[in-house]
Amino acid sequence: MDNLMNVKQLIGETSEYDKKLLLEERKPKSWCKSVSAFANSFGGFLIFGVSDDDEIVGLEKPEKDAEKISEIIKSKLNPIPEFNLRFENTNNQTVIILEVFKGFETPYYYSGDGVLEAYIRVGNESVKASPIELKRLVLRGRNSSFDSQDSTYKIEDYAFSKLRERYKKWTGNSFDDKDLISFGLVDSNGQLTNAGALFADESPIRWSRLFCTRWNGLNKSGGSIDAIDDAEYEGSIISLIENGETFIKRNSRLMWRKTANSREEMPEYVERSYHEALINALAHRDYLINGSEVHIDIFDDRLEIYSPGGMPDGSIIQDRDPLTIPSTRRNPVLADVLNRLGYMERKGSGFGKIINGYELQINYDDKKKPIFRSDRYQFTVIMPNLNYVVPQDVPQDVPQDVPQDVPQDNVEKRILQLIRANNKISTEKMSEAIGVSSKTVKRRIKNMHNIRFVGHGSNGYWEIKE
Repeated sequence: MDNLMNVKQLIGETSEYDKKLLLEERKPKSWCKSVSAFANSFGGFLIFGVSDDDEIVGLEKPEKDAEKISEIIKSKLNPIPEFNLRFENTNNQTVIILEVFKGFETPYYYSGDGVLEAYIRVGNESVKASPIELKRLVLRGRNSSFDSQDSTYKIEDYAFSKLRERYKKWTGNSFDDKDLISFGLVDSNGQLTNAGALFADESPIRWSRLFCTRWNGLNKSGGSIDAIDDAEYEGSIISLIENGETFIKRNSRLMWRKTANSREEMPEYVERSYHEALINALAHRDYLINGSEVHIDIFDDRLEIYSPGGMPDGSIIQDRDPLTIPSTRRNPVLADVLNRLGYMERKGSGFGKIINGYELQINYDDKKKPIFRSDRYQFTVIMPNLNYVVPQDVPQDVPQDVPQDVPQDNVEKRILQLIRANNKISTEKMSEAIGVSSKTVKRRIKNMHNIRFVGHGSNGYWEIKE
């Protein structure tokens, strides 16, 4: 019975398990690609003697098959991964469990049929590694990572004022030049590592930029004005964190409701949650992908933070419980420096912080739970707008015209921006874009002597006296 449980426990483990009905000697690639993928990823099991519908049917000659499996692996895999073979007897049926261990001499290639290919694990599939994924495997085989590699940039050409400022603020100590070496940002010859280049005030790594957009509506084609606000940021990772959070605050509104003795604030988005999501996106993105950047996209009903590169272990986040996923660092130098600066913790996963930040809000319900999505090439965190659908028990006189961290004096500035973008925009559209009531918009326009409405109705337009 115990053996049955052992086999059954392996069946269904999406990224750690694969199965074959029998050993296909003439088509070794059909299962050797899984051996390559497990060795190149985080290890796994291949069970021989199990059908596609998970029925344990056993093997006719398990001892002979085991010898052949070992022989094929040693002749078809280069380098040869570490593995272990064992037999399991279940209901008088014998299966072979091939355990492949995580390799440290990556990439592990399958060599046969005139090809040399490396495979990786993505969810429950073994797929051919792309050129970028091969680069990553080569770095891992050297016990290295992108951020620890030397760049082509010299320390004398770059400043680190943002790094020094944050270090002083967080620790109370001054940042010494020798700390650049001990932090892994500069080598002994004065050459910046890629991590150093990412922390430099004027980062030369162009694809480290941050793109931010507040879209008009629920998707990226919102009507006459697709984007209400947008910005592109570059420079130090520290600047990207600060500017990204400022953009989110600028495009978020705060509601509140009165209680007997005070008032309760109800933000659209939870600062603790989007702070964690943004830092994770910048710290754990795949910098080997140089044709894509981190994006912040704000819609009427949600905030999305996208970063290039899937889960480091090849799994699909939708198939896992985010609260049980251990922290895995794709860029260990970046993560370590961000930890020293107070942005990240060495232990635990940021997924829990993102979810818990939402659960603590008074206007939270299960429908507003953050969502995580990933595939082979990207990772996205989706944080719902907590105020998009106001719960029925919230008083109807809840003020809705106070933008979060946006002074009322800025309302006139936003009105001018919207009119310059579309001189036929209605006051109702302005109120939605700014986050204030239409009455507030009309009142502010009445006091603005540099704009006037020419004509009537849909044929009219706004005119600005510059």
